[in-house]
Amino acid sequence: MKKRIGIIGGSGVYSFDGVKIEGELNTETPFGRPSAPLILAEYDGIPLVFLPRHGEGHTLSPSEVPYAANIYAMKHIGVRKIISVSAVGSLQEEYHPRHFVIPDQLYDRTKGIRRSTYFSGGLVAHIGFGDPFCQKLSGILACSAEEADATIHRGGTLVCMEGPAFSTRAESDIYRRQGHAIIGMTALPEAKLAREAGICYSILGLVTDYDVWHESEEDVSVEAVMANIRVNTVRARRTIENALKKIDPEDTECNCHGGAEAVESSIITVPENRSYLAKEHLKVILER
Repeated sequence: MKKRIGIIGGSGVYSFDGVKIEGELNTETPFGRPSAPLILAEYDGIPLVFLPRHGEGHTLSPSEVPYAANIYAMKHIGVRKIISVSAVGSLQEEYHPRHFVIPDQLYDRTKGIRRSTYFSGGLVAHIGFGDPFCQKLSGILACSAEEADATIHRGGTLVCMEGPAFSTRAESDIYRRQGHAIIGMTALPEAKLAREAGICYSILGLVTDYDVWHESEEDVSVEAVMANIRVNTVRARRTIENALKKIDPEDTECNCHGGAEAVESSIITVPENRSYLAKEHLKVILER
């Protein structure tokens, strides 16, 4: 099976010159159906998969996105590297709307209603997640954004909240005082499931607003977010074009694919007690 690069985000991020759409794949997984049909494509000879995270026409809230099905389906058709394009709010003065951020840490403020692991139902594993993003892929994204003339910030913690409502002022102020950089609603469990699947995963964060903490700026609103997304999408497309030329889909020289934190070595359930159904469901996830 040929290895592919996956891109998760809105439909606008993959409409750049040179992309050849090969077709759509409707699929079912042990964890349900993905957000939308997978869009198989090619760019300059590089096999790609695009997936609109919130479904066609943005019909899924952050809490409703079938993250487990999305990652499973991508792994099943050969994706080993994922670029996640995400709109985020700024929690610090220096992260201006229309800037880009490549975060290096996550702070989980979801509510436990999203499926956050493949390991349940009779097979338990505790994966290493200390560094949630692929450092190699993040470095490529940062360099590619600079080449696209974007103002880019390397590193920082992304707070993942439940949504779909935006933050209260108290919440926003607490996250800001804690020193976190940006806030969004979709990084988790997406990043965690990608790690369990042995897929390199990094986020290209597109800053759209100052959340609700800034005294001299308007509170975050759908209108402001969408206006800045439209501007950011142009540079995001150029960033992805640049990045695709630097990424080798076959490259496995990072901890995302195994090594000391290999998922197999994280399984704690003794072999004789492992659920047959769980093992069948996890064959694709455990494939290396």
